Amino acid sequence: MRKYLSPLIKAVVIGAAVLATTAYAQTYPARQIRLVVPYTPGTGMDTIARVMAPKLAQRLGQPVVVENMPGASGNIGANNVAKANGDGYTLMLTANTMLIASNLYKAVPFNPLTDFAPISLTAYGTLMLVSHPQSGINSVADLLTMAKAEPGKLTYSSPGVGTPHHMAMELLSDVAGIKVLHVPYKGSAGALTDLLGGQVNVGFVPVHVAMTHVKSGKLKALAVGSPKRNAKAPDVPTLQESGIRGAEADMWYAVMAPKGTPAPIVTMLNTEVRGILQMADVKGTLDAQGLDPASDTPEELMSLMRRDSTRWADIIRKNKISMD
Repeated sequence: MRKYLSPLIKAVVIGAAVLATTAYAQTYPARQIRLVVPYTPGTGMDTIARVMAPKLAQRLGQPVVVENMPGASGNIGANNVAKANGDGYTLMLTANTMLIASNLYKAVPFNPLTDFAPISLTAYGTLMLVSHPQSGINSVADLLTMAKAEPGKLTYSSPGVGTPHHMAMELLSDVAGIKVLHVPYKGSAGALTDLLGGQVNVGFVPVHVAMTHVKSGKLKALAVGSPKRNAKAPDVPTLQESGIRGAEADMWYAVMAPKGTPAPIVTMLNTEVRGILQMADVKGTLDAQGLDPASDTPEELMSLMRRDSTRWADIIRKNKISMD
C-alpha cells in the first residue's frame, strides 16, 4: 500500500500546482508591468520597447512602463530581470548582445540560457559591410585579397568591443581566414565618422544608416550580413553570395521574462507580442529604424539563443576577446 502512496501524493501536488498556475494566469495582469531595457534610450532595443509598451498596455488593460537600466554591456539590466520574480510583472526587451556580453565578462551573475523564459522575437536588424571609396576595396573579394596579402594592415571600426559590429567582423575574419585590425570607438558616431573620413578602411554599419552614405558616394557597399538580401539594399549581395559561408550575423531583438514565469502567461504574452508586430504603425516605426519585425515561439527563440551563444563563445575564445 505504501509504495502506491508516493506517486499518488506526487500526482495530487502536480495537479494542485497546475490548477494554481492556471488560476493565476486567469487573473493576470492585475497591476503595472515593468519592461526593462538594459541599454540607454535611443538604441534599437529602446525603440522597440517604446513602440510596443503602449500597445501591450492597451491589449492587457494595465500600464506597461519602460525602464532603461544600462551598464556593463547590458549585464546590469539583464541581471536585474534574472533576479526578479517570475510572475509576469517584469519583462525585458533585449538582443543577441546579451549572449555576447555574457561571454565577454568572466564573472556574469546570470546564465542567459537558464535564467530567462523566452517569449518572442520582435525584430531583426541587418548590418552592411562597407568600405571607404579610397581604400581600393570595391568587393568582398578585394577585401579578402588585400587582407591575405598583408595580414593586419587593413583596419575596421566598431562602436566598441563586443558590439554586434565588432563580432560580425571577427566572425567574418574567422570564417574567411583573414586578419583585419580592430579600431574600437566609444559609440557609433566616432566609428562612422572615421570610416567616412577614411581613417579606417571598412566596417559593419546598420543597413539603413549605411545606404544613406552609399547613395551619396561616401561609402562603398560590399555585402549585407543577413542570410538573404535586404529590401533597403536589393542590389547588394549577401556574404554567402560573395563566397563566404557561415558568417551571417544579423542582430536580433526579443522579449523575455525571468525563469519560472508560468507557461500560460508566457503563451499569453507571446500571442500579444505577435499581434502587436502585425500592426501597420508598428511596422512603419520599426522600418524607419532599419528593423524588420519578426516573431516566433518561445521554443524557437530558445533554440536561436543556444545556437548564438555557442557561436559567439567560440569566436570570443578563439580571438581572446574580453571586457575584464
